Amino acid sequence: MNDENFMINSKSLRELLAERGDKITLLDVREPEEFEEDHLPGCKLIPLGDLMSRANRELDPDAEIVIYCAHGVRSMHALMGLRSLGYEKLRSLEGGLSAYREEA
Repeated sequence: MNDENFMINSKSLRELLAERGDKITLLDVREPEEFEEDHLPGCKLIPLGDLMSRANRELDPDAEIVIYCAHGVRSMHALMGLRSLGYEKLRSLEGGLSAYREEA
């Protein structure tokens, strides 16, 4: 599997959110303390450690989901975990929130 197929860069995410942000689920998999410091508007917080137990109750398996964390490592772990649960419309924000803020 090629990870590049599951990545989205900051510029593409901004365009996607501008075009159809109401149809995208933004998923923050960082810890609550990190979330309190900064997060993307309208996102859902499910820390990576809680994701597998909460996903089927809190996420729509048919939704297009963009996952992010601080730098892009935890979001890729989250993406792989969600794929194992049958989620298919997933992308991870390349470089995480850090890269997104740098490119603002």
